[in-house]
Amino acid sequence: MSSSQGFESTGRTAQKMRTRNALIDAARTLIVSGVTPTVEDAATAASISRTTAYRYFPNQHDLLVAAYPEIELRSLLRDNPPDIVEARLDMVVREYLHNTIDNEVALRAALRLSLDPHGAYHEELLLRQGRVIGWLKDALEPLRGRLSEQAVERLVYAIRAAAGIEALIWLCDIAGLSRDDAKDLMMWSAQALLRSALAEASSDPKGLAHKKLYQAPES
Repeated sequence: MSSSQGFESTGRTAQKMRTRNALIDAARTLIVSGVTPTVEDAATAASISRTTAYRYFPNQHDLLVAAYPEIELRSLLRDNPPDIVEARLDMVVREYLHNTIDNEVALRAALRLSLDPHGAYHEELLLRQGRVIGWLKDALEPLRGRLSEQAVERLVYAIRAAAGIEALIWLCDIAGLSRDDAKDLMMWSAQALLRSALAEASSDPKGLAHKKLYQAPES
């Protein structure tokens, strides 16, 4: 147990929980504005003393992970994940979209800031740092050996383009779908892209059809 957890679990726990939540809420608000908050930033925004704030979050990393646990996730697969690639992809995309909808306000703000050509926040946007690519590659790991590296990467980028905050905004704001319907459609799209990639690999095992047409981004 960390020292902060020990502090929070003894005496006046309800009040301590309110203080902790106030710091987390302040950190989330700052992240939405494009700032990567320090513990002191969150304390100031929450009108809580810095000394008190450090009792809950000894460092910036702990604060940021409390505000958005997915910041440090390397995989969205649970323990003992299935070997079947379709099931793995369904599990990862479902969890990813659940997080996307839960954090929609912050993600919309991050998207808006990342599209600002004059913005100064690009290096600090915690929620737009390419984690999803890693999660999808993890989900599609069973395809290694069945598809070329290029084909797997192509599939990963295609799924990411079809599922995420950008697609959610279009489906809900423009197409008028509910968030549940948008989520279902994005999950269907992910599986449809997987089926297409597998069918294509069967008919073009050497991946020659896309050898010259596609070059994966470096980052």
